[in-house]
Amino acid sequence: MEDKKSIIYNCAKELFSQKGFKDTNISEITQKAGIAVGTFYNYYPSKEKLFMDIFIDENAKLKRHCIRSLDLSKSPLEIVKQMLALNAEGLNTNPILNEWNNKAVFSRIEQLYREENGIQAVDFIFDSFHDLVKEWQAQGKIRKDIDSKMIMMMFAAIINIDTHKEEIGLEYFPELLNHLTELIMKGLTDCSA
Repeated sequence: MEDKKSIIYNCAKELFSQKGFKDTNISEITQKAGIAVGTFYNYYPSKEKLFMDIFIDENAKLKRHCIRSLDLSKSPLEIVKQMLALNAEGLNTNPILNEWNNKAVFSRIEQLYREENGIQAVDFIFDSFHDLVKEWQAQGKIRKDIDSKMIMMMFAAIINIDTHKEEIGLEYFPELLNHLTELIMKGLTDCSA
């Protein structure tokens, strides 16, 4: 039973990587997997659920790669900038993760996934980085008066602003993201507050 689910997952991952979410349909996935369309629904309630499972796995791999690649001898500001750069590079080079940039498609996929799996199901915050934030707080490198989870939400806001770069203006976005990150980190590293 698990073999069929893995086959569906791997075939869908290949098709989503080649064609994108929108241009991939369930019948193509099942044809590639060598199963009937009805069999698909024994394993996944929707194309959106399957895509989000793949997206979440790919996103988790990216975050692990980012964490392993960080130079932890740098300042918290430099580490956060490294993390944002590595994350952006990973999102842009992985065709599945790049669907994040397709706001109309991704918001629909995420909404359907949340409906099927609960409000907390889509959490793109990374536990390893949260551990680093708590370590910085213990070392006095960043403010202790702000809950570490709230600090993680600030980082999530920085990452999620990427989905609004068109509204902000593409010509302003990279510099704005850099300034926003610096201002947040300056506020967080001001331990006299």
